[in-house]
Amino acid sequence: MALWSGRFETGVSEFTQEFGASLMVDKAMYKQDIAGSKAHATMLARQGVISEADRDAIVSGLDQIQADIEAGNFEFDINNEDIHMSIEKVLTERIGDAGARLHTGRSRNDQVITDTRLYAKELADELMAANLKLRRTLVRVAEENFDTILPGYTHLQHAQPVLLSHHFLAYFWQLTRDFKRLSAAKDAADLNPLGSAALAGTTYPLDRSFTTEMLGFAGTITNSLDAVSDRDFLLDLDYACAVSMIHLSRLCEEIILWSTSEFGFITLSDAFSTGSSIMPQKKNPDFAELIRGKSGRVVGDLVALLVTCKSLPLAYNKDLQEDKEGVIDACKTLYDCLVCMEGMIATCAINADAMMEQAKKGYLAATDVADYLAKKGLPFRKAHEVVGHLVLLCDKRGCDLDDLTLEDFKAESDLFESDITQCLDLKSIVAARTTFGGTGNEAVAEQLELAKKTLASDEA
Repeated sequence: MALWSGRFETGVSEFTQEFGASLMVDKAMYKQDIAGSKAHATMLARQGVISEADRDAIVSGLDQIQADIEAGNFEFDINNEDIHMSIEKVLTERIGDAGARLHTGRSRNDQVITDTRLYAKELADELMAANLKLRRTLVRVAEENFDTILPGYTHLQHAQPVLLSHHFLAYFWQLTRDFKRLSAAKDAADLNPLGSAALAGTTYPLDRSFTTEMLGFAGTITNSLDAVSDRDFLLDLDYACAVSMIHLSRLCEEIILWSTSEFGFITLSDAFSTGSSIMPQKKNPDFAELIRGKSGRVVGDLVALLVTCKSLPLAYNKDLQEDKEGVIDACKTLYDCLVCMEGMIATCAINADAMMEQAKKGYLAATDVADYLAKKGLPFRKAHEVVGHLVLLCDKRGCDLDDLTLEDFKAESDLFESDITQCLDLKSIVAARTTFGGTGNEAVAEQLELAKKTLASDEA
């Protein structure tokens, strides 16, 4: 018999019972539901709404139910619809009328959103911890390969040489922003809706500040209608997950390219590669590809919740039962991908020689040659044209800029002197990028120290 069966002469059909149930999803929140119920019962007794004996029976009964769930001895019955009804029904069966008094002054509307907010905080904490671990690994790998040079790309074409440490730190800062988004989503969830009841509050003398403190919330939601209908914090968490997955997908794309025979920049460890059922020589970056593919899944979870929340009138609507499954999926997917990415980065072999060999191709010194002329007074646009002519000459000869003679350079501009050779050395080119945030050795060393301080701050 449903907890709301008094109004009805017949029950729902077996199909609609299963169709309307959320138990298979929200049973993941059993700890949060029990914590919320214990706080509510303690507050009711404190306010004289129920007796202390009833409170003690409720708290003890809930502790036993949690122990049974965690020991695998609790039967989740789909006829109980959701985790809230499942726990309350068993509690009442075990302790009698005291269990039936637990719901005094409370609705499933404020109960479920209390559970959801507590669970969202826990999910955000787990994701932030995984984010920090990956960022620590990126910093370590950047330090270990500090002076390694590889070609930087725009449009996937050779552009300018950069330090590999600089490249990895670019992803560090993306993940740092992801951490801030996750932290903001946790803060958005950190408000107590308990005591709002169905939508209008209640006539019982509830102390909402007490349950706020007992449940560890940072504050109390000030409007009961908003409290039971707000899902912005879940949208924030979904969005944070989606953006982080986009960043991981971009990194995976580079890992996939870098591990090809054409690039050969890295070699993935056996633990993060697979073979082929037919081609014995293959070593495939399947897990990087899988992370890249899962980004679409998490973006889909965000879109699904946005559409679910669209056009919903105040206050609670059954549509909002669809709020949890996608968020739980998004958080679990991102967590698994962060763990997998950390393992891939931590164990891959960096082929520095292959990176340097490629950096010598594609006229990566061209910009510096143009800057050389501009620093001698030639307008940059004209310098750009002069170097373009030199590159065209190299194309025709099948050589690179450092294969040209001083006479070749002077044929295009009398401003060229023998010191032009300094502009053709890759290490010098990289080191010259001394501006804050640039790829020069000194700038990246400064950036690494800032990354470590940021990491320490986030860990704190």
